[in-house]
Amino acid sequence: MLNIKDIKKAKERINSYINETPVLSSSLLNEWIGHEIFFKAECLQKIGAFKARGACNTISWLIEDNNKPERVIANSSGNHAQAVAWAARQFNIPATIYMPAYSSKIKIQATKSYGAQVELCENRNVADESVKQASEEKGTYWIPPFNHNQVIAGQGTAIYEALNQVANIDAVFAPCGGGGLLSGTLVATRSLSPETKVIGVEPLNANDAAQSLRLNSIQKLPSVPDTIADGAMTMAVGDITFEYLKMLDDMYEIEESKILYWTQWLTHLLKLHIEPTSAMTMEAVAQWLKNQNTKKRVMIILSGGNIDQENQLTIWNNNYLDFRPNA
Repeated sequence: MLNIKDIKKAKERINSYINETPVLSSSLLNEWIGHEIFFKAECLQKIGAFKARGACNTISWLIEDNNKPERVIANSSGNHAQAVAWAARQFNIPATIYMPAYSSKIKIQATKSYGAQVELCENRNVADESVKQASEEKGTYWIPPFNHNQVIAGQGTAIYEALNQVANIDAVFAPCGGGGLLSGTLVATRSLSPETKVIGVEPLNANDAAQSLRLNSIQKLPSVPDTIADGAMTMAVGDITFEYLKMLDDMYEIEESKILYWTQWLTHLLKLHIEPTSAMTMEAVAQWLKNQNTKKRVMIILSGGNIDQENQLTIWNNNYLDFRPNA
């Protein structure tokens, strides 16, 4: 399995390409909650999401090993698509991305704008099968969205930075789609701050990871989940990431109304563009803190900030700002 040396090496590879994103906090939120909450703002990362880290590290690693591909491909419904397109452009490598037709329109357009060829597929299963077939072509390298050691190592650099920016963190929370971010977060945190809890969060409507952990075997959702958290719509975790998820301290499942609630409140309090997938972690933090007897310092990874118009309308359709967060 990966260790902290892999995370550090990934940080060295990508350092000149990615942003070292800031850690932010809201004094008002801290006052209301009664604890110190820190936000690693990956919504300010290249392409607007942490995914830039894993894609960039994987291509850098290939080139470092004298295996520069003629073309890279990926399957994704959103941020990973943009990340691979962006990273491929940094190294002048053609990219083809297979995306479900229901993917966020802004993410489809952004992927194209980075120079990638986008192949829209009927659904996620078709996209997955298409990329698998394309990966058999000579000179082509498939960069999976999460189930790849170098992708995981790259994602782990986010919390590696954060724990060097802010000390004495009691718990780290991160969203779970396929588990790449959480896997990298676990590896880095266990080394840098062994006493710190590492906790995953996913939508209740897309809780394949929680189901998998309960049954101790990978469970696949029967259909595309209905959730506003489009960054966590993955239908199953990977065999690599699942081994790391088993070592988490907990996994929370969040209802849609709570995801919308915190998307509005964090946008308001932090003055950032925050994806629902990022914001749902705050509900898990609020639930966790209710069972704590002492003041805690918590780090949340805000995984991205790419939202299309349709989801914006859904997010702001009802006003949740009349109901103030509290302990």
